[in-house]
Amino acid sequence: MLKWLWLSVVVVALDQASKYIAVSMLQLHQPVYVLPGFNLTLSENPGAAFSFLSDAGGWQRWLFIALAAVVSVVLVVWLARLRRADRWMAISLASILGGAVGNLIDRVLRHSVIDFLDVYYRHWHWPTFNIADSAITIGVAVLLLDGLFGRGSSPRNA
Repeated sequence: MLKWLWLSVVVVALDQASKYIAVSMLQLHQPVYVLPGFNLTLSENPGAAFSFLSDAGGWQRWLFIALAAVVSVVLVVWLARLRRADRWMAISLASILGGAVGNLIDRVLRHSVIDFLDVYYRHWHWPTFNIADSAITIGVAVLLLDGLFGRGSSPRNA
């Protein structure tokens, strides 16, 4: 099922292109109104989800780089072991892999992850996120739905 790696490549390309545009056109922490409940707001996150460990002093960058690299290898191996019938599992793993690699590139090149999608309701703002984060979230949702309602996926030779 490695044929689904094209989806990972598309996610990485869209993620990196959108981050390039965001960095080029937006000012740090200055919201740009798009729609009610949605702004573009450039931010840099040296931590993980919800800025976890963002103020840890720099060592967390290496932890998250190592973690993303290990997770990426595991996802590729898992993807390679899937059966042809496990299409939804392959789609979810490829999406998660693309998101992980997109954010890994930021950590390696920029020392933090670029976020710019700002969803809010009144004065409550969800933490800013990016295309890679969206792909990971969608991939995990598909993985859970496939596990709950699908025929069930299992690696070959397991």
